[in-house]
Amino acid sequence: MMWWRVSWARCRRLRQGAEAAISDFQLPIADFRRKKERALPAAKERQIDRRAVAKISRLELRARQAVEGYYSGIHKSPYHGFNVEFAEFREYSPGDDPRYIDWRVLARTDRFFIKQFEAETNLSCYVLLDASGSMDFTTARQTRLDYGAALAACLSLLMLRQGDQAGLVVFDNAVRTFIPPRGNARHFAAIIDALERVKPGADTNIAAVLHEIAERVRRRSMVIVISDFFDNVEALLHGLQHFRHRHHEVIVLHLLDDAEIEFPYDRITLFEGIERGEEIVVDPRVMAESYRAKFAQFLERLRKGCTEKSIDYERMQLSDPFDRALTTYLGRRR
Repeated sequence: MMWWRVSWARCRRLRQGAEAAISDFQLPIADFRRKKERALPAAKERQIDRRAVAKISRLELRARQAVEGYYSGIHKSPYHGFNVEFAEFREYSPGDDPRYIDWRVLARTDRFFIKQFEAETNLSCYVLLDASGSMDFTTARQTRLDYGAALAACLSLLMLRQGDQAGLVVFDNAVRTFIPPRGNARHFAAIIDALERVKPGADTNIAAVLHEIAERVRRRSMVIVISDFFDNVEALLHGLQHFRHRHHEVIVLHLLDDAEIEFPYDRITLFEGIERGEEIVVDPRVMAESYRAKFAQFLERLRKGCTEKSIDYERMQLSDPFDRALTTYLGRRR
């Protein structure tokens, strides 16, 4: 989605136009790229580095909150049973297994209590990959979409290797691919095939897509969203909150290019809109300071909003290899 509202046809001089842009931005110029900084052709299919994916998949990603699954696994379940990890006592009822009576408590209180334990279960994980036009940007070696696809592959294989189920959702302004979570090797082949074929799509409408998917995911799960999140921040947070309202655990992986943060341009530059094709000429020296301030505000609003909603937020830069960035995040999350 483009966030440009200036009518450049009415601007008589370059400086006037640049100054008008500063005052009328909703989001900075990060949704544009310099005309000559074209990414890989949209029709090109990517080849995901399977060695790097396999290396990451030896790590572990545990849910921090209770999730629902069909099989035993490594994550806490919201249901109680008589195995795994002690949770609490409850008073004995006729029909309870006497093996779980706590005789020490009986000796102290002269009442029968049963030990309850937290069951552990497997996890369903949905990896949501943004494939909108703005994901086809980079000043690094990989486009944002290539980087995100590699992350999605790593996370999917990691889940499958630890006995969980992985699913994939690819979207732009609507859901383009929906692969429900499954837990077998053949399923991973389907996910890899979908990731290697995905191409940059249309405008972004992340918030609407998040609401749609939240309605489709019924069982408590983990939801990982990979995107540049160039959309209205309040609408985005509302969409993410929809998952939290349904008791899903949510992880946000925010992919950014160094140029979007630093805005290193120092000469008059022609920028091209990635998603709609608009072209604008600006003098970066006029707007660089304001751009960086607005972009920093955007990042802080998104990070703070996620923190307030108990959503795990991680920013990743395309200049940092995806395997190293993901390893760092998973190590810190333990």
